[in-house]
Amino acid sequence: MSHETAVVGLDVDQIGDRLGRFRLHQPEAEKAMRASLQRYGQISPVVVFVHAGHYELIDGYKRLSAFREMGESRVSARVLETDDKGAKVAMLGLNRATSRACELEEAWIVFALVREDKLTQVEVAVLLGRTASWVCRRLGLIEKLGDEAREDLRLGLLSATAARQVARLPRGNQRAVLDVVRREALSVRELGAVVDLLQTAPGQEQQRFILEAPREALEQARAVPLPGRDPRLSAAGALVWKRLATLLEMLGQMDGWLSVRSRAGLTARDRPGPRSACGAAGPRGEFGSRTVP
Repeated sequence: MSHETAVVGLDVDQIGDRLGRFRLHQPEAEKAMRASLQRYGQISPVVVFVHAGHYELIDGYKRLSAFREMGESRVSARVLETDDKGAKVAMLGLNRATSRACELEEAWIVFALVREDKLTQVEVAVLLGRTASWVCRRLGLIEKLGDEAREDLRLGLLSATAARQVARLPRGNQRAVLDVVRREALSVRELGAVVDLLQTAPGQEQQRFILEAPREALEQARAVPLPGRDPRLSAAGALVWKRLATLLEMLGQMDGWLSVRSRAGLTARDRPGPRSACGAAGPRGEFGSRTVP
């Protein structure tokens, strides 16, 4: 149970931010808060609690950071009489009252309540006023991720939505996908489609191709639709463009199939004869420009 005391003035240096590990760093929001404080001053107090004989911040991280950058020495604070576990619960409750808490911040706090404070998922659900399935989803967002993905989450380099896609893969395969996301600047939609391809790839060679050329692999698999009609084209031009795009896609798929998947299984008997099955002349015993080994 938590109880509030009266608002008091505290030295900025008196307040620790040990629970700041559950909050995302948001430079733009902190910049806006600093501008607001400079113009209007502190309107609402920060919220703290006493832990191991000193004050720790629960709510007001942007305000405290702005005060420190501004060189202010005093801040108004409301002291909450609670323990470490209650402080984590209060973080979510206070954020829920003033703004929508970030899904990732919720996940970190749920993870800490379960793994650090040793609460059951049902107990956490009761404390937070949420369902057990909500707690399970937030917990899974963190637990299914490898260490590198967790660190990217903590630093804000990976969004919660993207993290859910990465978490679909085994931990040992997540690092390679994170490298692709950074290198290719994949959107969340593209990332999800890449994960789908990796989960269905029949072998390591196909997986390497997907990781080396993710957008080419997506186009070949049609996991991401081709762009719609270019408004600058006439109806006839759009039709030509569409057919060319289809032809290029099919050629790309055939090229990938021959070079990666099935060409090694072809034999001399698979060479087209002088005439194809429909009676037309064959391509001089070659598969396109490729010869059969």
